[in-house]
Amino acid sequence: MKKLFLSVVFLLSHQFLLHGLAQMPTGHLPFQSGEAVTYIVYYHWGFIWVSAGEVTFSADEKEYKEKPVYHFKGVGATYSKYDWFYRVRDIYESYSDTTTLQPYYFMRDVHEGSYFLHNEYQFNYDEKKIYSSTKIKEKPLKRDTLELPDCTFDALSMIYYSRCIDFSKHTVGDKIPLTIILDNEIHNIYIRYLGKEVLDLDEHGKYNSLKFSPLLVEGSIFKGGEGMTVWVSDDKNKVPLQIETEILVGSINVIVKNHKGLKHPFTSKIEE
Repeated sequence: MKKLFLSVVFLLSHQFLLHGLAQMPTGHLPFQSGEAVTYIVYYHWGFIWVSAGEVTFSADEKEYKEKPVYHFKGVGATYSKYDWFYRVRDIYESYSDTTTLQPYYFMRDVHEGSYFLHNEYQFNYDEKKIYSSTKIKEKPLKRDTLELPDCTFDALSMIYYSRCIDFSKHTVGDKIPLTIILDNEIHNIYIRYLGKEVLDLDEHGKYNSLKFSPLLVEGSIFKGGEGMTVWVSDDKNKVPLQIETEILVGSINVIVKNHKGLKHPFTSKIEE
């Protein structure tokens, strides 16, 4: 279960980017200040599915260095009954421009078992640099400077940026490149659009959805290739509904639990 909630943020950040690197939001954002969406994280190991914990993503309007920003936040935790075995308390935050959603600052604070990590990015668009600082357990603080390519997002701001995409302009099989900074590295990957589908989430209901498969970079969390499948609501909100993927040990299934403060009616849910 190590890095379990990091993987959830990574999953959600790769699911929508169907216009590549050039398109930026035009003011018709599908979310608003006060929105919050909670997911249940299921972990599959051997023959057992375990509801391991929950993660909540929220958006609020704030100020950062005298600029109006969206404050995006992701908070993940294992259920308390599992804390004796493996305790997780993770926080992700991003302060992003209210028009372009490009990030000014990103932070993640990870506590998973005996593992601790604190990571920050400062995005300087005048210098086209990302200034990074990372502290892992007892290791010395590491600082780094990376080049800042155009339209680069952190994992959290990319989730919200990607919800602005107009999916009606794409056909099944489209492969679109994208750029993300993760673990102090710039990754250029792609996502494949798989079309529309009625998603049955059992007791959580049925939904009209859009389906995707991103290319994953092989590493400490994921196997390489297109082994992940993602479904999002086929309405104006474009809320992530379910994510399934294999990881190096076991697999993960993330399912929406509840939401509040949506900007638009949640019309993708099929009433029976």
